[in-house]
Amino acid sequence: MLRAWSGGSDPGFEVNPAAIAAMSERDIDISREFVKPWTDEVVRAADVVVSMGCGDACPVFPGKRYLDWTLDDPAGKTVDDVRPIRDDIERRVRGLLDDLGVPAQH
Repeated sequence: MLRAWSGGSDPGFEVNPAAIAAMSERDIDISREFVKPWTDEVVRAADVVVSMGCGDACPVFPGKRYLDWTLDDPAGKTVDDVRPIRDDIERRVRGLLDDLGVPAQH
């Protein structure tokens, strides 16, 4: 079974409206999501931790697989600017799922 959590090392105050719009185009509703920090409990429970540039702010525990994906920050960008970031994340997630032997749903 696969379970994913999202969070940030320095989360803002609201989910980016452009990200909500870009995800909606893929029939994924994140409008009711809320920003949340990474907690030690979440990181300890994970097998794979994917960060997107948090550097030393990310909690690190032995025995976890850590990946750092360098991506543009969608903060303050328009939906047109967020789409390529969304698509890049999708490609990377699909590649990670393949690497883990987990079938991706379409």
